[in-house]
Amino acid sequence: MLTLNIDYFKSKPVNIPKITILLERGYHPEHLTVEFKKVSPQILTKIKFELSEKPSREQKDAQGKSGFVPVKARWIIERLNAWMERCKILIKNFERTLDNATTKINICFIRLMIKRLAS
Repeated sequence: MLTLNIDYFKSKPVNIPKITILLERGYHPEHLTVEFKKVSPQILTKIKFELSEKPSREQKDAQGKSGFVPVKARWIIERLNAWMERCKILIKNFERTLDNATTKINICFIRLMIKRLAS
């Protein structure tokens, strides 16, 4: 996905702060860095990968929580997925091309933004 949108990162001026991409613990920033160097080495001056914080056992005990404690940044993505599931057009994917499927997702989020702006 990032390599398809590499032009976005290339268009950013060099003097701006790095764009931080927050990753879950399942991703490995060093592997992503190697792949980005293959695509465009100078792009790494504009992108920074960061692993999301996972609360330690001591932090959970201090908060009085036990077991699974959600990571805040992760739930942003989970909410987006839940909002997308409400779009009836996305229930089944009968699209033949990725462009058509992407357009349906964009329409879903445009509808969501319009509803929020209207209320």
